[in-house]
Amino acid sequence: MRDGIAGAAERTIRTGGVELCVAELGDPARPTVVLLHGYPDSKEVWSEVATRLAAGGSGFHVVLYDVRGCGRSTAPEPLRGGFTLEKLTDDFLAVIDAVSPDRPVHLVGHDWGSVQSWEFVTVPRAQGRIASFTSLSGPCLDHFGHWIRKRLSRPTPRRVAQLMGQSARSWYVGALHTPRLPEALWRGPLGRSWPGILERTERVPSDGYPTASLPDDAAHGAWLYRDNVRERLLRPRPDPHAHAPVQLIVPTQDPFLSQRLYDDLESWVPDLTRRTLAARHGMPRSRPVRLTAWITEFITSVEEGAPRPGAAAPGPYAQRFGGQLVLVTGAAGAVGRATCLAFAAAGARVIAVDQDAEAAAHTVSLARSAGAPHAWAEAVDIADERAVEKLAHKVSAEYGVVDVLVNDAEVGLSGSFLETSADDWRRVLDTNLWGVVHSCRAFGGQMADRGQGGHIVTTASAAAFRPSRTLAAYGASQAAVVRLSESLRAELAGRDIGVSVICPGYARTREDRPARLLAPRAYPPEKVADAILRAVLRNAAVVPVTPEAKATAVLSRIAPASLRAAARLGRLGRRPK
Repeated sequence: MRDGIAGAAERTIRTGGVELCVAELGDPARPTVVLLHGYPDSKEVWSEVATRLAAGGSGFHVVLYDVRGCGRSTAPEPLRGGFTLEKLTDDFLAVIDAVSPDRPVHLVGHDWGSVQSWEFVTVPRAQGRIASFTSLSGPCLDHFGHWIRKRLSRPTPRRVAQLMGQSARSWYVGALHTPRLPEALWRGPLGRSWPGILERTERVPSDGYPTASLPDDAAHGAWLYRDNVRERLLRPRPDPHAHAPVQLIVPTQDPFLSQRLYDDLESWVPDLTRRTLAARHGMPRSRPVRLTAWITEFITSVEEGAPRPGAAAPGPYAQRFGGQLVLVTGAAGAVGRATCLAFAAAGARVIAVDQDAEAAAHTVSLARSAGAPHAWAEAVDIADERAVEKLAHKVSAEYGVVDVLVNDAEVGLSGSFLETSADDWRRVLDTNLWGVVHSCRAFGGQMADRGQGGHIVTTASAAAFRPSRTLAAYGASQAAVVRLSESLRAELAGRDIGVSVICPGYARTREDRPARLLAPRAYPPEKVADAILRAVLRNAAVVPVTPEAKATAVLSRIAPASLRAAARLGRLGRRPK
């Protein structure tokens, strides 16, 4: 990647003794979005997000600039005292006065771009100039200072653990305060190895980024920490309240910042939308598609005065799944339908897939009523490989790549092995096993090609854990699905695609009546759906749901002979799920 953003017009803005390199894309008549980079990045870290925001239906006016001392902007002289938040605010106001003099801008910041943006959105002199702010992996230093004070003044074991945990994550802050050492490292071995480090840790290709200015950018940027961190953490401003709507996007795998840092944010931000994303620190490069969608949705809602997903329902499901695309097979069944409704209530876009077109359409109607911003029905037999491939192509072209795939379509069959015909075996395996294979290959392959992560969930019944005299075909298909899911989990982990298998046990469905012994406590499908969402949220591997499923899973590991003995007695022969 060469210095600069492809297709962008650049100009220089002079302010506070420095010259800032400013790039612009898109239509200046459209709302202006300002993207601010972090440390040790330059504006090019936003290249893909900027291009996407300037294109498409939204077509925003996108502005990026190299912060003083970075990229093609000049450094202050002397460096000491030249990077204070007050001077960074001067720079920001000079840029937006030049690029959007007549209307407020929408601000997006990552890392130190977010840290300084918190300053802009909480100081009176920028009030009225910022329409909205999206924060990525960079807290307000004043909020951070109050967070520390609160835990020191009223220490509980939990608060002390939070302080110690964040202190361990912030080890680099002390290192950057060391005189001359950071400069020597960045202009030496660390600067040369940084692209490879990013490739390994963030799983992004080393495609020419960072730019050639990295060693000097990082050396100059050390003064961001030296000029601001100690002062603000020790003496935080008493009233850092946000004067614009804020969207907070928190990566769940950030090695530098704990999610607990934002626990008290509602007291400082009256209009807050929370999101969580299964990603590490470098989201502008590792998750550009998801970020573009969320930034666009947030800005559009602010411009139109519409309700914002995640603001009215700030729970973890809405934060994690709002706006995401979820496809559920077997969506006309009890668990499949409950799963569609649970994702819909979290603000996800839902695709309900089932052989029964009318029943799938009914699920979609319920999903829209439950809160899905968009929902579609597709009538497909997942045992048909070509039909699944055709569906995947259609979904990708019309709705985008699926973020969460839930495999819940299945057929049940009871009967002894000798009574089960070859046709019966084929029918069970074609849907229960091959259907999962087809959907995972089609939709999982698209997730992998996109390179933005995702999650695959398969329901597989507790019959996978134990032998049965009357469930030979069904139990074999479920055991195969569990092992397939575990193998996929290992293979796709390196692509940030999680894989979970949910084993409900006896669930109350419209098709099946549970065994008479368990009928009084038949498990509602809504609770199975909740277990599916929690599994995605936590990236759980194998999740037995009901007490009997959990007990069977444990016995299969520590006392498998007991299950074999029970199978011979015929006690566990009824079909679960």
